[in-house]
Amino acid sequence: MTLVFIALGGALGAVSRYGVTLGAARLGVTGFPYATLFVNILGSLLIGLFAAWLSGQATTNDNIKSLIQIGFLGAFTTFSTFSLDALLLLEQGRLLHAGLYIAASLLVCLAACFVGLFAGRSIGF
Repeated sequence: MTLVFIALGGALGAVSRYGVTLGAARLGVTGFPYATLFVNILGSLLIGLFAAWLSGQATTNDNIKSLIQIGFLGAFTTFSTFSLDALLLLEQGRLLHAGLYIAASLLVCLAACFVGLFAGRSIGF
């Protein structure tokens, strides 16, 4: 049943992200990835609010967490999950781990994207 909640939330998150992209295009916002930046900021805000709300609950409904945090926000923006993971490491006082995670996530992921883009173009994708 958990997978159903994740899938439903994921579908809603992906459609919402696409809606923001369409909205930016209709407004004529071009030349900078404003829609992506907006989605990442909003998703990070929402996952922070949701995590705070969950931590204040006596019991946690795993289906609600699966629907909203993993499904919706995971599909809306994976940057929100990255942000939460990094902040939780910082809150736990694991500064070295947090720094490594942040640096690796940014640098290694950018490098991997570069390699994938270069390789794809090289083989004619």
